[in-house]
Amino acid sequence: MERNQSDAKTRRNLSGAALKRPAVTKALTRALFEEWAQTGYSALRLERVAARAGAGKAAIYRRWSSKHEFVSQAVASIAVDITDMDDEGTLEADILAFLKSLRRVLRHPIAGRILPDLFAECARSDELVPLLDRIASARRDRGLEIVDRAISRGELPAELDRELALDLIPAPLYWRMISTRRRASMSDLERQAKVISAALRTARMGE
Repeated sequence: MERNQSDAKTRRNLSGAALKRPAVTKALTRALFEEWAQTGYSALRLERVAARAGAGKAAIYRRWSSKHEFVSQAVASIAVDITDMDDEGTLEADILAFLKSLRRVLRHPIAGRILPDLFAECARSDELVPLLDRIASARRDRGLEIVDRAISRGELPAELDRELALDLIPAPLYWRMISTRRRASMSDLERQAKVISAALRTARMGE
């Protein structure tokens, strides 16, 4: 009898330990995005996320204290998949590299459904605004690297309107892929990089 109780306790402990494995965390995060893409944030239910991941709801609360914390950490970890930009040698080449990186994010079928919902949710409530601000800040930091390098090369004027530049760099691609749901080919990216580079050369403060 004592041995049976001991075996049962051991199995429970092993089960609890298994739920903390990185593979379970990854499965929960993937299930979160899949469920969010299907239902939208407001209808997102953690019990359904857990079921989709093949785990119990307790597995979520071992990692995150609330839906908001779960979503915030998950989005912060993968939604901004734009790493530090290498120096490609010219402004146009840097912008093209940025656009290629951004396209990898926007073309993902789940990201393409979640991002518009995230913006819509922020228009309805302030709950996710800090998360959206962090995403925008990370993206703008990458753009600022491109702008500062171009200024140091003499390709852009020192009095460049940086805020306008950081708005302009990703805007055409986002509009094309998310707002109008059109594909963006490599030739499209090359054309955008050329046009954006030319526009930035005229974007001086006060003009």
